[in-house]
Amino acid sequence: MTKAELRRQFLDERKGLMVDDVHERSQSIARLFFDFLAQLDAVPSVIHLFLPIQRQKEVDTWLIIRHIWELYPAIQLAVSVTDMATNQLSHYPLAPDTILRENRWGIPEPVDPDQPTLNTSLFDLVLVPLLAFDQCGNRIGYGKGFYDRFLANCRPDCRKVGLSLFEPVTHIEGIEPTDVQLDACITPSQICFFS
Repeated sequence: MTKAELRRQFLDERKGLMVDDVHERSQSIARLFFDFLAQLDAVPSVIHLFLPIQRQKEVDTWLIIRHIWELYPAIQLAVSVTDMATNQLSHYPLAPDTILRENRWGIPEPVDPDQPTLNTSLFDLVLVPLLAFDQCGNRIGYGKGFYDRFLANCRPDCRKVGLSLFEPVTHIEGIEPTDVQLDACITPSQICFFS
């Protein structure tokens, strides 16, 4: 199926999920994320992640965030702010006292204008939002390309790990050269690795 077809299909499938189902799947993903973290040679210094759009029933990354704050206080967390004028993401630290406000898409973003931005070269691991992914590590987002542009600027050794409420599809048609592949994707039932 094409990206557009899969985007429509998985938006519909996500809309059909009950809130409790999203929560249970998110809990399973969070548990597997910490299994993944334990397998790494070194604990990442800086993890970039996304904050969930609740009305879109995205993976609840707050389950991961709170656990990191509690058990891995040395890990610095970062999140993005969307700049529609440049079609780019700017990146800021996320701490327990960070003030957040939802943007027009319902994405919680830091609001402190005096906070310095973080360079993408700092990120050791990026947790990537998606609607669907395939068995080769290709992903489908919302179609604006924000994350592909962001991921293309990360260090080559930065791990790009998707979080998906659903299992992989076999193949996504119409992958573009600018589409950045995932290194791994975590679903409620497994950690998929891609070479």
